[in-house]
Amino acid sequence: MRVLYERCCGLDVHKQSITACALTPEGKEIRTFGTLTDDLEELVDWLKEKKVTHVAMESTGVYWKPVYNLLEAEPIEVLVVNAQHIKAVPGRKTDVKDAEWIADLLRHGLLKGSYIPHRAQRELRELVRYRRSLIEERARELNRIQKVLEGANIKLSSVVSDINGMSARLIIRALIEGKNDPAALAQLAKGRLKQKTEELRRALKGMIGPHQRMMLAEQWRHVEYLDEAIARLDREIEERTSPFHEALELIDTIPGVGRQSAEQILAEIGTDMSRFASASHLASWAGMAPGNYESAGKRLSSRTRKGNKKLRSCLVECTRAAARTKNTYLSAKYHRIAKRRGANRASVAVGRTILEMIYYILTRKEPYRELGADYWDRQREASIVRQTVKRLEGLGYEVKLEKVGS
Repeated sequence: MRVLYERCCGLDVHKQSITACALTPEGKEIRTFGTLTDDLEELVDWLKEKKVTHVAMESTGVYWKPVYNLLEAEPIEVLVVNAQHIKAVPGRKTDVKDAEWIADLLRHGLLKGSYIPHRAQRELRELVRYRRSLIEERARELNRIQKVLEGANIKLSSVVSDINGMSARLIIRALIEGKNDPAALAQLAKGRLKQKTEELRRALKGMIGPHQRMMLAEQWRHVEYLDEAIARLDREIEERTSPFHEALELIDTIPGVGRQSAEQILAEIGTDMSRFASASHLASWAGMAPGNYESAGKRLSSRTRKGNKKLRSCLVECTRAAARTKNTYLSAKYHRIAKRRGANRASVAVGRTILEMIYYILTRKEPYRELGADYWDRQREASIVRQTVKRLEGLGYEVKLEKVGS
C-alpha cells in the first residue's frame, strides 16, 4: 500500500503509561512514557525531535484527553479514533503491538479521526452536561421526597401537578417546620391551586412524624443546594454562549426546542456545520440514523448505531415536547409514525428531522418555517383521494367528488 504519511506515530494510551511507536524514514522506534504532565511534555518533545506530523490514538475512556490537550497546541495533526475501528489482529495483543498497529494504519491513511471540538466548545459541553446531571439528580431527589410523603399518608402529588412548584414548596417547608393542620396547609396554595383547597385539605391529612420530618428536611436541603448549583451553571453557560446568541435564537424557533435544549444541542455539535458533509452525515454521527447491516441480499437489522448519547436523549426530549404542540408539522409527523411503528421509533425519526432542520438553519442562517400539520396530506393529495374513494366503493357506496371552491 502507498505510504501517505512518512513521519507518523501511534499511541497506545492507558491510565498510567503510554506506548508510542514512531515510524519515520530512519526506521521504527518504540518508547514508553508516563501519563503525568512532565511525562507528556517529554512525549511531545520526542515527537517534535522525530519531526512527526501525524499522531493517532484510541479514544480510551478519558485517558486520551491529557495527551490531546498538549498535542492540539503543536503543529501536529492528532487523530482520536474509535477503538472498534482499529481492532488489532487476534492473538497478537500487547501494548507494543497495539502501538505498531495504530502507527501502521495511520501511515497508510486507513484511520479516520473522531470529531473533537475546540477547547472552548469542549468546556461548554462539560458545563452543559454537568447541568443536565444536576437537573436529573434534582428530579431523583424530588421523587424521594414524594416517596416519604406517600409513606406518611400525605397524597400531595395526587392534587398538584408539580411537586417542585411554588405551592408544593410552601407546603413541604411548612410540614418540615412542624405544621400539621391540613386546613392551614391548604391555605398556602397559590394561583389556580386555590380552587382545589378542599381536595388539598383532604390530601394533606396524614400521619407525619419526627422521622419523616427529618428525612424531608435533609432531602429538601439537597434540593435547594441543587437549585443554587444549577442557577450558577445557568449564569456561566449564558455568558459562554453569548457569542452564539443569534444561533440559539434561530434554533429556539423550532417547536419543542427550548432555550436549555438549544444550548445543549449547540454545545454538542457547535455552530460550524462545514465539519459535516451533509445533514444526513450529522444525523449518522449523532446516532439518529438507521443502521446498515445487509448480507446475502437480506436486510438483517436497521437498529440505530451508537452515537452521541447526550445529543440523542436531548433530541428525543424535544420530540416529546413537539408532539404535544398543536397544528405543527413535527407533531403531525410524530403521530403519523407512532400510529404505525410505535412511540419510540417515532421519537427517533422526528428527532432526526429536528437535527437536520438545525443543520440547515445554522447553514443558511434562517429561522424555522412552519410547514403545517397538513403538509404530508397536501403532498399526497391525489393518492389519499384515490385510496379513500376505493375504500368507500368497497363498502358499497357510489362516490361523486366535487372540489369545494372549484
